[in-house]
Amino acid sequence: MTARPSLQPAEEFDTRPVLMTAPLRAGFQRADLSRYGDSVWDLSPAVFRENARRCHVTVRFDGVGDPATAAALREYLHTRLNVARPGGRPVLPPASARGAFNRCRRFLAFVTAELGCCDPGRADQALADRYAKVLRDAGLRPTAISHLLEVVFDLFALRDRLPTARLAFEPWPGRSPALVAGVRGGPAENRTPRIPEPVMAPLLAWSLRYIDLFAADIFAARAELTGLERRRDALLRQDAPLAGLERRRRRRERLAAFFDQRRAEGRGVPIWTSAHNGIWRRDPATGEVTPPINAHLLHLHVGIDAQDQPGDHLQLDGGAPDLIAAAVAELGVEVGGLDAAIAELPGAGHPWRPRFDAKTLAREERMLQAACYVVCAYLTGMRDCEVQAMRSGCLSLTRSEDGVILRHRLRSTAYKGKRAIGEPAEWVTIAPVARAVEVLAQLSAAPAAARGVDTLWPVLSLKTGTKAHVSAEIVRQLNAFRDHLDGLFGSPGEPVIPRDPDGAPWRFTTRQFRRTIAWHIANRPFGTVAGMIQYKHASVAAFEGYAGSSRSGFRAEVEAQRRLGQLDDILDYFDRRQGGATLSGPAAGKVARTLDAAAEALGPSPVILADRGRLRALLASPARSLHPGVLADCFFDPATALCLIGRSGEASGPAIPLCQPTRCPNACITARHRPAWSRAADDARGLLREKRLSPAQRTVLAGELARFTAVLDGIDGAPGPNQASPGPPRRAPG
Repeated sequence: MTARPSLQPAEEFDTRPVLMTAPLRAGFQRADLSRYGDSVWDLSPAVFRENARRCHVTVRFDGVGDPATAAALREYLHTRLNVARPGGRPVLPPASARGAFNRCRRFLAFVTAELGCCDPGRADQALADRYAKVLRDAGLRPTAISHLLEVVFDLFALRDRLPTARLAFEPWPGRSPALVAGVRGGPAENRTPRIPEPVMAPLLAWSLRYIDLFAADIFAARAELTGLERRRDALLRQDAPLAGLERRRRRRERLAAFFDQRRAEGRGVPIWTSAHNGIWRRDPATGEVTPPINAHLLHLHVGIDAQDQPGDHLQLDGGAPDLIAAAVAELGVEVGGLDAAIAELPGAGHPWRPRFDAKTLAREERMLQAACYVVCAYLTGMRDCEVQAMRSGCLSLTRSEDGVILRHRLRSTAYKGKRAIGEPAEWVTIAPVARAVEVLAQLSAAPAAARGVDTLWPVLSLKTGTKAHVSAEIVRQLNAFRDHLDGLFGSPGEPVIPRDPDGAPWRFTTRQFRRTIAWHIANRPFGTVAGMIQYKHASVAAFEGYAGSSRSGFRAEVEAQRRLGQLDDILDYFDRRQGGATLSGPAAGKVARTLDAAAEALGPSPVILADRGRLRALLASPARSLHPGVLADCFFDPATALCLIGRSGEASGPAIPLCQPTRCPNACITARHRPAWSRAADDARGLLREKRLSPAQRTVLAGELARFTAVLDGIDGAPGPNQASPGPPRRAPG
C-alpha cells in the first residue's frame, strides 16, 4: 500500500476507502484499506478466492500517463465497486476490478484519440458507433465486444455518481451491450478445449503413480533432509564456543567419518543431479563433465551453514578440499547423495529416479503437488477456485443415506453464482481423490504451518518474498509436470505426454479438467482412461455431490457436454456415411434415410466444405436421441425400445445394460463396434473348445457365435436385411 502525505481539508475526498461496504477477509480492518487517492489500490483484503492472482486484484494508476484519464478511471472504478447500477446490475466484485480497469481505459483512450483530450462528457452517439466499429474490425468475438461496450453504458447509467467521467447522452437507447455487439442466442458454447484422451490417459496414470508409489520416497527424503538440517543446527550450537582451528579440526574429522561410511557402503562422493549455480565439474581422472560436488550435503553432515558463514565452505582453501579430492579419486561419485531408498519403477527393473539432493527433492515435491491437482481437479469436476479452497481436514468418510455405501466427501467453498465470500459446499468423490488429498495434506503440512495458514495448496518453497498460496502458479506447475514426465520417463522421439500433430506439447490450463471429465462422463464411457478410472463411479459420486449440498452446476455441465457430444457423434455418422461406410443393425435403414436426406438438403457441395452450422441444425433432432454404446448405438425411441419392456415409469433414456442390439429397432451398429463383437466371438469360440460342456450349453453357445458372426459379417460385408448401403458419393460441382 502506498504512503500518503499528512491530510489537508482539500484532500478529504482522496482519503475515502476504496472499498466502502465489501466484506473483508478475517484479519483486515477497513481503516487499513487502500484509499481513493492512492496510486495503487490493493483489493486483496476483499477477495476470498484462494486462486486469485495478485495482479488481478491490484489496480495501478501510476502507469497511466494522462492525469485526466487516471482521474476518470478512479471515478469509474470507485463507483462500480461501491454502487449498484440502476436496472439491477450489482456492484463490481473486487476480483474483477482489474478487468474493468482495462476495459474502461481502452474506451477512454479511444475518446482521447478522437477528441484530443480525455473528456467523456463531449462524446456523442457517433463516437460510440465508431468505437463499436473499431472493436468489430479488430476481429473480437461478439461476447468480448459486449463486455467492452458495457463501460459505455455504465458511464451513462452512473452519471449521477460520476463527477466528470460521465456521458451526456444515452448510448443506443433501448438496446443492450449484447444486442449492439451482435451476440446471438443463449450462452455461447464453452470454448475451453477438452484434453484429448491420448494426452489425459498418461497424465492421469503418472499422476496416480506419483501419489500411490513415488510420494512415499519423496516424504522419506524430506524427513531425512529435515533430520540432517536439525543435526547441522545442533552441531553449529556445539561448535560455537570453540576456537576457529578446533572447529575446523572437528569438521574435518566428521567429513572423514562420512567418507569412511561411504566406503563401507560402497558409495561415492555425492554430486548434484544437475549443474549448480550454472557450474559443472570435469573429472580429473576421466575428463567427464559432471555436476559439481554436492557441498550442501557435506555441510549438513559436518555442521556448516555456508549461507550464513560462506567463508567456512569446505571447498575453500581453509576447508577440506584435499579430503574431498582424495575421496573422489578413491570412491568415485554418486548422483544426489541422500540415503532415502528409491522404489523400483513398475515393469522397468530400475529405480524410478536417481537418489535425491535438496534441489531435486524440492522439484519432486512441486511435481507431486501438480499430480495431486490433476487427480483432484479431474476426478471431482470441481472448479479451480473450489479445488484451491480445500483446507486441512476437508476429507471425511461417511455412509450414504441408506447406510450401505461408504462415501468419500470433500468440504470446500463454492464461488460461482454465490456471494463474494462463497458458500460452504460438499462434494462426494472416489478413492483415488481421497488418496490424493491425504498425500496433499502431508505434503502441505510444514509449509502451511510455517506461514500460519491451513490451505492444502501453499507455495512449498519457504524462501523470503514468496507468496503463501500457489494460486495461478499451478498452471505453470502443471506444464512443468508435463515436461518433467517427458524428461524423466520419456525420450526425445517418444515423449510420455503425446505431442500435437505439429509437434507442440499440449498446454494445460485449470479449466480444461472440469470440461474434460464432464465430456467423458457424458459421452465416452469407454477407452483408455475409462479402464483406469471407472467413469460410472466417478459420475455417480460427482452427481451425488453436486446435486446435493454444493449446487455447483456439474450435472448441468455434464448434460451440456452430452448434447454437444451427441451433435459431434451424429456429424461423425454423416461424414462416415458420405465417405462410403455402411450401417447395420435394426435401425440402420431409418438412420441412413435421415443422413441421406440431410446430404440432399445441403446440395452438391463436398462434405468437407458443407455448412457445418446448417448441418447441425438439420441433424439436431436425431442427435438428441443418439446414445453411444459398446455393442451398438441407440437412436432412442421409448415407444419401440425393447430395453423398457416391463419397466414402469417414464424413461428419459435407454437402459443400456439391457440393450438387445440385434433385435431392438433403435440399435445401429457401425465399424466402431467391431472390436467388442470380435472379442465376444473369440470368447464363444474359446468356450466351445471346452470338452465338459453339456449339449444344451454347446447349442446355446453355437447359436450365440452364429449371431456374433452375422453381426461381424454385416459390419464388413454386403448390405443385408438389417444393413444400409453407403449413400451416393458427394462431389464438388463442376
